[in-house]
Amino acid sequence: MSRKALPEVVDAETWQRHLDDLRIREKAATRELDAIAAQRRRMPMVEMPDYTLEGEDGPVRLVDVFDGKSQLIVYNHMWFPGEKWQCSGCTGFTAQFTRQEFLDAYDARFVIVTQGPIDEALAYKRRVGNRMTWYSTANSPFGTDVGAPPGGGFALNVFLRDRDTDTVYRTWHTTSRGVEQLSHTFPLIDTLPYGRQEEWQDVPEGWPQSPTYSRWPGSEEFAAWYGSED
Repeated sequence: MSRKALPEVVDAETWQRHLDDLRIREKAATRELDAIAAQRRRMPMVEMPDYTLEGEDGPVRLVDVFDGKSQLIVYNHMWFPGEKWQCSGCTGFTAQFTRQEFLDAYDARFVIVTQGPIDEALAYKRRVGNRMTWYSTANSPFGTDVGAPPGGGFALNVFLRDRDTDTVYRTWHTTSRGVEQLSHTFPLIDTLPYGRQEEWQDVPEGWPQSPTYSRWPGSEEFAAWYGSED
């Protein structure tokens, strides 16, 4: 690393002044995120058909994936047929969610749905040590209908169940960097002086940079850390 890749050294008063300036923008961003969340809560919703997915214990209706809750978050995991190692981004993102009991107080559940056949999906879950509950949409149009078709990318969808009628509605969808905002990895890394160290980022001259995602672990590494080989 170049010696130039160091922030300027200043006195404590100057440092505090720079921090105060940055805090103005940080607080503005927080307020904007609050406003976005408020708009999201006012989104209309669309009624969903009565899909049947595949779970660990066999076929399961979408309404039963809620497991008695009224709100459901679904991460649509990318799937490459016949491959031992699936998308490292999906593998790493979902590896973060090991304890979800806090969602109980919000009447919500968070699960994975993939286009992979359920047996292969569950084997991959064990291989990489994933702690979430997995379902398959291999024999259902559900994935395609919510923006995650076979051969397509990842997505995140949110659903609401009307307890009186058991009708399921789709309330929100995002993909790409919209999903990134729901993780703790990149927000944590973004607090570091050198950030993500990726070529696309705006950094001072001399800062370390490398190709996008080149520092992100591969699925094999997640398996070595958390999983068990079949």
